[in-house]
Amino acid sequence: MHKFIVNVNGSSYEVEVEEISGVSAPAAPVQAAAPAPVAAPVAPAAPKASADAKGSPIVAPMPGTIVDVKVAVGDQVKKGKVILVLEAMKMENEILADRDGVLTALNVAKGSNVKSGDTLCLIG
Repeated sequence: MHKFIVNVNGSSYEVEVEEISGVSAPAAPVQAAAPAPVAAPVAPAAPKASADAKGSPIVAPMPGTIVDVKVAVGDQVKKGKVILVLEAMKMENEILADRDGVLTALNVAKGSNVKSGDTLCLIG
């Protein structure tokens, strides 16, 4: 096993590489040790939906990051009201309520990453 420090977009990572052939590569020049790897920022955890929450789901139309949450559980919403703002491909997309009702569950928080089809919230 050989250890290397790899820099990707300004972040340093220590990697181990296993040699699988009997021929070894020429030795690389020794350089000063890079700083220890820094953990990447982690998106905040999404609020946990109540197990007994009922309602019709609002799903993510595309993968992206939640950049704003405009409602809270228990809020009355009207059809067409902006519930969340989802950033995808450098564009902000407003996620609208598709019916009148009360928000019974919110499964995401600001900074959460979502996949296409993920349930964002429930409206009962």
